Amino acid sequence: AVHVLMLDALEGCAPARSNLAIARSRTEDDSARPECPGHTGQRNGGSGTASTAVNEISVDFEQTQEAYKSKDSLELLRSLVVFKLCSYDFLVDKNKEVMRKVLGRRGFDQFMKMTFYGQFVAGEDHRAIKPLIQKNQAFGVGSVLDYSVEEDISQEEAEQKEMDSCVSAAEKQSIGKERKYKAHKQFGDRRGGVTAARTYFYADEAKCDQHMETFIKCIKASGGSSMDGFSAIKMTALGRPQFLLQFSEVLVKWRRFFNFLAAQQGQDGMEALEQRLELKQLQEFLTKLGAKGDFYGWFSGRKAESSGTIDMLDWNSLIDDRTKISDLLVVPNVELGELEPLLGTFTSEEEKQMKRMLQRMDVLAKYAVENGVRLMVDAEQTYFQPAISRLTLEMQRLYNKEKPVIFNTFQCYLKEAYDNVTMDVELSRREGWCFAAKLVRGAYMYQERERAKEIGYEDPINPDYESTNWMYHRCLDYVLDEIALNGNANVMVASHNEDTVKHTLRRMNELGLLPTENKVYFGQLLGMCDQISFPLGQAGFPVYKYVPYGPVNEVMPYLSRRAQENRGFMKGAQKERELLWKELKRRVASGDLLYRPAY
Repeated sequence: AVHVLMLDALEGCAPARSNLAIARSRTEDDSARPECPGHTGQRNGGSGTASTAVNEISVDFEQTQEAYKSKDSLELLRSLVVFKLCSYDFLVDKNKEVMRKVLGRRGFDQFMKMTFYGQFVAGEDHRAIKPLIQKNQAFGVGSVLDYSVEEDISQEEAEQKEMDSCVSAAEKQSIGKERKYKAHKQFGDRRGGVTAARTYFYADEAKCDQHMETFIKCIKASGGSSMDGFSAIKMTALGRPQFLLQFSEVLVKWRRFFNFLAAQQGQDGMEALEQRLELKQLQEFLTKLGAKGDFYGWFSGRKAESSGTIDMLDWNSLIDDRTKISDLLVVPNVELGELEPLLGTFTSEEEKQMKRMLQRMDVLAKYAVENGVRLMVDAEQTYFQPAISRLTLEMQRLYNKEKPVIFNTFQCYLKEAYDNVTMDVELSRREGWCFAAKLVRGAYMYQERERAKEIGYEDPINPDYESTNWMYHRCLDYVLDEIALNGNANVMVASHNEDTVKHTLRRMNELGLLPTENKVYFGQLLGMCDQISFPLGQAGFPVYKYVPYGPVNEVMPYLSRRAQENRGFMKGAQKERELLWKELKRRVASGDLLYRPAY
C-alpha cells in the first residue's frame, strides 16, 4: 500500500536502472585520502584542469576587517553582549520567565529585539527580512529561509499529541512492530534535548495544510529576495508522523533482511554497496524459509544484462515497483519463526492521509521550481528519518533530472551515514539525476542516545565527537570525489567547524573544484560564525546563512534553543568573541568606530 500510494501521489516512475557501477577509492582516514581514480580535471567534458599552486584558493579566517565588513560597530557590540548573556545558565534556562518578570511584556519584546532576536532572527515577515537578506547578499552571503514559528505548548500537551498521532489502527493489532518504531510517551515531547531544530506536532490535516501554505510563502519570499536562494521544510509538518514511523520500519526491516542474506553468503561486515547476493543461492535459501515468490525470475527479467547477482539498490527496487509483488515483500519474524508480509495494512483514512502528505510535498516542489528556489528537506529523528529520506529521494527522482532542486540532509553523527550517502550517490548515477545533499553533524544526539538506552535498541549515534568528525569528512570526501568525477552532484557543507571548512577548501583545491562551478556550498546559522561565512563569500564561494524569521513571541522556542546552543558553544570556544573584540579595538584605534557598511 505504501509504495503504490507513494508513486500514485507523485505521478511518476523512476528511470530504468543500469548495471554499471563505478569502482571507487575507499577513504580510510582524514590525513591520507587517495586521489580520485582516473581524475584528470576533466568534468562533464569541460576544460578545467587540476589545481596547481597558481590557482589554489585560500581563505584567511583571522582577518577581522574583512570578516566583519558587513557589520557596524553596534552590531559587533550586540554580538558580544548576546554571546556573554548566553554564558549565564540561569538566564538561558529561564530566559522568558526571568525577563518578563523584570521588564514586563512590552519591555521584554523590546529587549529581545535589541539582543537575541536581533542577533538570530531576520525579522517578523517576508517583507521585514528583505533588507538583511539584500545586505548579506551584497557581501557575498546568500540565504536559506526558515519560518521558525512553533507552538509554545507544555510537555504534557506535546506528549499527548504525539501519542494520538503516532498510533494507527493497524498497529494496535500488530505483533511484529519493533519498539524503536512505536510511540513512547516518555519521549513524546520531541523537543527534549534538541537545541538546533524546530519541532512540529500533528493536530489534524487542516493544520498540515496551514504548514504547507507557510512553506509556500517562504518559498515565494526566497524567490523574491534572491536569485539562487534556498527554503527549508520539515516533513513532520506535512502529515501524520505515524505514517513516517510505519514506513521507516518497513525500509529498515527490508535493508536488514538484505544484510542478513548477505551474511548467509559470507559477506558480513562489508560496505553496503560492496555486498552482492548470488540470485540462485538467494532463491534456494528463501524457498527453504517458506517464501513462494520467484525472486530469481523477477530480478533476472528486470536487469537487461544480468550478472546473476544483485546489490542493495537492486534489492530496494522491489519496493519501487508498481506491480503486485506482495509475495516477494516478506521478512523473517523472529518471534513467530516464519516469514511475514513486509507491508502492513492501513485503514482507508490512513491511506488518504499518506496520499495527502505526498501531495503536499509535490506542491512545494512545484512552487520551488516555479520560483527558482532550491528546497532543503531537514533531517529529523532516526525513527522518522528512513521514510523522510526515501520520500525526499522520490522527489529528487522527479525534480532533479536537469538541475539540483531538492536537497536531502544527512546527519553524520549516525553510524550509517556513509552507507546512506554512498547508496544515494550511486542510485543518482544509475538513474541519471542530480544528487544534492546538505551534510550536518546532527541535532538530536542526546535525545537519540537516551531513547535507545531506555527503550532498548542499539544506539544509532557514533561513540564520540572524533568519530563523528571522521564520518563527516568521509561522507564529504566521497561527494567531492563524485563532483570531480562526474559533475552531477552538489553538497552543502553545513558546519560551524573551522577545521571542516578548511578541509573542504583543501580538498577542492586538490580536485580542481572551483567556487564558480556552484557545486559546493557552505552554510552557517544567522548570528553565528560570521568570521567563517563572510570571508568565504567575499572569496567567491557560495555560502549561505540559515535565516529564521517570524514574530518575536512566536519564535521564542527557537530563540531559547539558540541561547542554549550558544551556551555550550561559547563556553567551549572563545575564538569568535576574541575576533569581535579585536575588530572593535581596531576600529577604535583607527578612528573607524562609526563605520557603516557600504553596499
